[in-house]
Amino acid sequence: MRVAHVMAGAAHGGAEAFFERLALAQHRGGLRVLAVIRRNAERASRLSAGGLSPVELGFGGPLDLMTGRRLRATLDAFRPQVVVAWMSRAAGFCRAASRGAAWTLVGRLGGQYDLKHYRGCDILVANTRGLCDWIEGQGWPRERLRHLPNFAADLAGAAPAALPFPPGARVLLAMGRLHPNKDFPTLLRAVARLPGDAHLALAGEGPDRAQLAALARELGIGDRVAFLGWRQDTGALLAACEILVVPSRIEPLGNVVLEGFSASRPVVAAAADGPRELIEDGRSGLLVPIGDDAAMAAAIAVLLEDRARAQAIAAAGRAEFAAHHAEAPVLAAWSLFLEAASRIRN
Repeated sequence: MRVAHVMAGAAHGGAEAFFERLALAQHRGGLRVLAVIRRNAERASRLSAGGLSPVELGFGGPLDLMTGRRLRATLDAFRPQVVVAWMSRAAGFCRAASRGAAWTLVGRLGGQYDLKHYRGCDILVANTRGLCDWIEGQGWPRERLRHLPNFAADLAGAAPAALPFPPGARVLLAMGRLHPNKDFPTLLRAVARLPGDAHLALAGEGPDRAQLAALARELGIGDRVAFLGWRQDTGALLAACEILVVPSRIEPLGNVVLEGFSASRPVVAAAADGPRELIEDGRSGLLVPIGDDAAMAAAIAVLLEDRARAQAIAAAGRAEFAAHHAEAPVLAAWSLFLEAASRIRN
């Protein structure tokens, strides 16, 4: 099987991280994999370290007249049976580059994107059942739509990261782009409602950093919040915390939830689409209303005060990860899908 994955996304993000994990895992599993990426030295280095030889292209705006031609030449040389376009920009370039080609073009979605970008795709893949329902509701034929979940790295057993908190601190962790969709202000307000030994490690970067730091100072918790920037040591950060908190208003899946499951950490999440599908409330995590800092603080306090319940929830999350979101079951599902997809045009 020869599969090309085309990613024209941002430097950081959940879809971008899963693209890397999937391409590298399929390569390790014996597939012939081509990774085509928007120019990014760090991503290229990680893919190269895993044994791939990524092709970097511009994937620019309307005036980028070269990427389409270079993409078609690259794909023609590789001769894939299936091309997977990740998100809208890649789907647009792949549509133009696939005219008259023998390969099957798959559009992979991780959110409610404008389907006009996917008109040239033979089949779409979505990473949640809820997203499949939404795509069908937009008029896409169900027979040309598949659900394939994400997998997260198995982060169990990592050594804890060193964090700038005093001895005895009860450490909460949140991870993600510092952007309004992630709703970190609600989390900061929740932390302000908790006892003084509750500290927050916030791993991520983005346009809202200065505002969030100012809000932490305004709430009187500036010394209880550590802004860590972008981090690659996710397992170590999870090992250093008691609870993972996911406050996002908009979260189509929530790879971070899967990472918390993997590391056996109890998860408190706002009930956005993805966490609501992944978490069985009260068993594998706790869900709270979106934007409700009082409810979020109360849920966190329950787990801080009741270690037995926190451990039971963490164990249920770990079981969910092992059954449905570990590498092996997801790779098996992708393998079956690719074999079927490769026959669409052949």
